[in-house]
Amino acid sequence: MKNKIVGLASDHAGYALKQFVKDYLERHGMEYKDFGTCSEESCDYSDFGHALGFAIEAGEVYPGIAICGSGEGINMTLNKHQGVRAGLVWIPEIAHLIRQHNDANVLVMPGRFIDNEMAERIMDEFFQTPFEGGRHQKRIDKMPLK
Repeated sequence: MKNKIVGLASDHAGYALKQFVKDYLERHGMEYKDFGTCSEESCDYSDFGHALGFAIEAGEVYPGIAICGSGEGINMTLNKHQGVRAGLVWIPEIAHLIRQHNDANVLVMPGRFIDNEMAERIMDEFFQTPFEGGRHQKRIDKMPLK
């Protein structure tokens, strides 16, 4: 996956894992832009999910990583954006499939349900898996509302 600047977003429940993600990206020589939150103080995932979604659509960042407690709320928020294909991932095999079949441009993880070791395995798979194209492209082309 060709990386520009990786966009990051989380709510308070995903903040700790997002800090680990930053360390992972730095260790792998990848730049990132953090759209918040900046603490474990209670906040709304949608605020930060939308900030990341707009940045993905504008081409400011690619890909993105987003985290909230279950992963569901920030994933739903991100997928409201026509230019976003966010996938919720809790095991590496799902990360592989969202890249290979769906050309996902945002990896979403459930901060309260995976540990740092699992997150690292998931990110390795996400970043190393190319989009297969072919029959999958026509399905992706049907996703945006026109």
